Amino acid sequence: MAAAPVGHVAGKGTLPASRDGRWPPRVAPKMAAAGPGLPRGTEAAAALFEAHTAAELREVERRLRAGIEQKREELRQMVGERYRDLIEAADTIAEMRLSAERLLGAVRGLQRGAPGPRGARGSQGAQPMLHSQEKFYSTAAQIKLLLEIPETIWSAMEASQYLRATQLYLLCCHLHSLLQLDSSSSRYSPILARFPILVRQVAAASHFRSTILHESKSLLKCQAVSDQAVAEALCSIMLLEDSSPRQALTDFLLARKSAVQQLLNQPHHGAGIKAQVCSLMELVTTTLYQAHALFYTLPEGAPSDPSLPCSLLFSMLETTTGPDPAGKGIKILKEEMKLSSWFKYLPLSVVEFQPTLRTLAHPISQDYLRDTLQKWINMCNEDIRSGLITLLGYVKSLKGLAGIRDAVWELLTGESMSQNWDTVCHRLLDKPISFWEDLLRQLFLDRLQTLTKEGFDFISSSSKQLLSVALQELEVKSSTSAPSKHIQFEHNMALFLWSESPSDMPSDAAWVNVANRSQFAKSGLSMKAQALTPCVQSFCSALDTKLKAKLDDLLSYLPPDSSTPKEILGVQSRNSAFDRYADAGTVEELLRDNCITCIQYVLGCVREELQSAEDKLKGRTDALNDAKLNAVLFMARLCQSLGELCPHLKQCILGKSGSTENVMRETRSSKKLGKGKAQEVNPTQAQWQEVKEQLLQQSLFAYQIWSSAVIKVLVHSFTKTLLLDAAGSILAAATNWDEIEIQEETETGSSVTSKIRLPVQPSWYVQCLLFSLCQEVNRVGGHALPKRTLQLLLKTCLAEVLAGYETLVEEKQEKKEGTFPMTQNRALQLLYDLRYLNIVLTAKSEEAKTSRSKQDSRIEKVTDFLEANIDPFDLDVFTPHLNSSLNRLVQRTSVLFGLLTGAENQYTNRSNNLSSQEPYNILPLASSQIRFGLLPLSMSSSRRTKSAVKNTENQTQVPPPSVIRAEEETFRPGSLFRQLATEEEDTAAPSLFKLGWLSSMTK
Repeated sequence: MAAAPVGHVAGKGTLPASRDGRWPPRVAPKMAAAGPGLPRGTEAAAALFEAHTAAELREVERRLRAGIEQKREELRQMVGERYRDLIEAADTIAEMRLSAERLLGAVRGLQRGAPGPRGARGSQGAQPMLHSQEKFYSTAAQIKLLLEIPETIWSAMEASQYLRATQLYLLCCHLHSLLQLDSSSSRYSPILARFPILVRQVAAASHFRSTILHESKSLLKCQAVSDQAVAEALCSIMLLEDSSPRQALTDFLLARKSAVQQLLNQPHHGAGIKAQVCSLMELVTTTLYQAHALFYTLPEGAPSDPSLPCSLLFSMLETTTGPDPAGKGIKILKEEMKLSSWFKYLPLSVVEFQPTLRTLAHPISQDYLRDTLQKWINMCNEDIRSGLITLLGYVKSLKGLAGIRDAVWELLTGESMSQNWDTVCHRLLDKPISFWEDLLRQLFLDRLQTLTKEGFDFISSSSKQLLSVALQELEVKSSTSAPSKHIQFEHNMALFLWSESPSDMPSDAAWVNVANRSQFAKSGLSMKAQALTPCVQSFCSALDTKLKAKLDDLLSYLPPDSSTPKEILGVQSRNSAFDRYADAGTVEELLRDNCITCIQYVLGCVREELQSAEDKLKGRTDALNDAKLNAVLFMARLCQSLGELCPHLKQCILGKSGSTENVMRETRSSKKLGKGKAQEVNPTQAQWQEVKEQLLQQSLFAYQIWSSAVIKVLVHSFTKTLLLDAAGSILAAATNWDEIEIQEETETGSSVTSKIRLPVQPSWYVQCLLFSLCQEVNRVGGHALPKRTLQLLLKTCLAEVLAGYETLVEEKQEKKEGTFPMTQNRALQLLYDLRYLNIVLTAKSEEAKTSRSKQDSRIEKVTDFLEANIDPFDLDVFTPHLNSSLNRLVQRTSVLFGLLTGAENQYTNRSNNLSSQEPYNILPLASSQIRFGLLPLSMSSSRRTKSAVKNTENQTQVPPPSVIRAEEETFRPGSLFRQLATEEEDTAAPSLFKLGWLSSMTK
């Protein structure tokens, strides 16, 4: 290998030689510029020695030496790399020189072998020489074309023009046969001996067939390609493989099936699932459109539709392989090469070359096309179904599922997809086809059902866990750790009711009417009015938050607005590919069933806890001190308030009909129906009422456990004191009697005045029983206890008290020795106590009438026994006074024992003809009023003066009708407030205390 002189090489990446011819050139040190005579180096060194110590100078020296070594190493590496480049450049130049010398030698040899001047030959050999020359030029032109075709083929493939590339490749094969370059030919090719470069050309051309086939089949898998491109790719495959149109249809469908599997096997990333599902639907739909455009042939005589092309493959095959009226041959080849000087020497077989098929391309029959496409759809449905089950498993919310459904709807409803879809399906399959109805709808419903069930299962498990935590906190004894304020509220409701907090009143209570306030906004004062403790509120809030999240998620799958006019909905349904909200009823039913199952599961957990608490508290006389009783009361309040504090529970069960607007609309329509017409019960409303009834029954069961425990403890103490037979015990329980003067008429007609002593108050143990019972009722929020619970409490208490009196009667009837006899005074006191207890504890409701007869018979037996121990004459004298004393006593103690003096006596229905119809603004109004009348609200003196002046000025005016009816409304509740508000109204100085606000408080 000859190397060029280094100094003459001028290339990129080389180093110049030094002037003296040595390489590498000598590099002068940097410090050489500063000679010993220059003062700069000396001054710098002196400055270093003055500013640094000897150790610091050694460190500076070490760093300098390290830097010098590093620069030296870099210089060595750079020189080595440049030297390698220089050697390679020299070798390349030497090879170029040798190649040029060989080329010059070959040219000289051709010149020596060429014939002499034309004038030196005779006229006899002119024609053979001319024929030989034309043959030579023809061969040269074919070789020239053969050398240029590969580049043209690569350019066509880069432009995705696979049909043109196929035509050029077939022309290349035709040239191989003309030039006898085929390896299969047994004849010797003198051209290969003359031009050895053609051997490499033949080898390179052999790879074009597989490359064009691979690229064409890859294009068939793409969905975003035009019908023309797919037709060209199929033509290329048919020309290269000599296949039939049926085989082309099979290749096309197999490629699209492979594309479906490729889409299903892509990695899954959240929002990418929507794109994958849409791509699948677009691919399958586009495949049917393109199958129609490529393979469908219109029947004879049928008119063609320009917007719906068909038979594109057959027309392209005819254009490519059939006779061309404008002249055969590849037009692009002519346009590109007709200006070349060698083009005219090409033989006619090359210029007019046309690809051919071995078999004729007959159109595909309708039956075969329909059966093949139906089989392909069935296979794709199986793959898509199994793949979509996996894909939808990555969708974790119903909102995401609805987004995928809406994206598919928008895709299939678009003009490009929906136009002529019914016509294509009818022509290809003889039936309409909907991929949503046949394939996707059930998959989406199954996934929706799974997500809904998983969501409510999570709500159920979390609610059970929250319930367990709350009960554990309530059952912790105070001796172990100091309970929190919320736990203390559960132990004693009075602490909660009489505590103040900033959230008691809404901040906008004075100027926002309750009708305009959100139904979910609850003030602290309203919670206290319903005896709902913070623990109950937090549990219901947590449950309602989870239900709201689930409801909001599921509502995204339902129609957004039910107030859309039916005409618009009809137009949208006609123009859409499918009804995406057709499953709204199924979805609402699914939500309702899962929500009811969730609530029943929570109620089952509560029921289990109540059963264990009942077993633990049964028969115990110290149950009031057990922390388990607090847990029972918590569960009672919880079940009582779930329906109100969880508004989204109602919406989950009622669905769209549970919204506020629909409820108000149904209320107004029900009022219009009137009382005489029977209303049809909505099934969903019936289910909601059933759930509320289950909650109420569970709450009543919990309150029953509490009332049984309270009665057991209090009546046990009462009976124990009642049965004490010692004189001291009897005297200790006795109360002061009253002296009453009575006048009796003698036989002579004169009147005699005498004094009698009668009991005027019950025994101490009776008062203790009633007071303790009131304390227990008030401790748990007696104003919010269900009416049935309070009535059951009174009924049970009276029954247990009667049992104690019956035990006393039995003991006295046995007349054991050593027992204290039943005196008349004690019998009077016991009779007074019994009648008082009967009045206080007897419920007057309709439900209690049946049981009252049984209790009356028991009371009569005890009364008969006690009256038997009283002198009959004295009993006749005492009875009127005892009755009047009992009436006075009941009136005096109606406040002290307010909740026990007969629940039905306290509750009187309010009149519905009040002038103000505004709802409450601060507290929820009770449907009945209790014991106390209304109190007036004092006004400022300044406004009184203005009111007096205003009234004086208006004395001569005609009174309005409201003033005429004023006397009639004087005794109605809130009349004083209305009078004050009417008199004090002043337009110049508006006040928050107007008629609407005050009357809403007084209802």
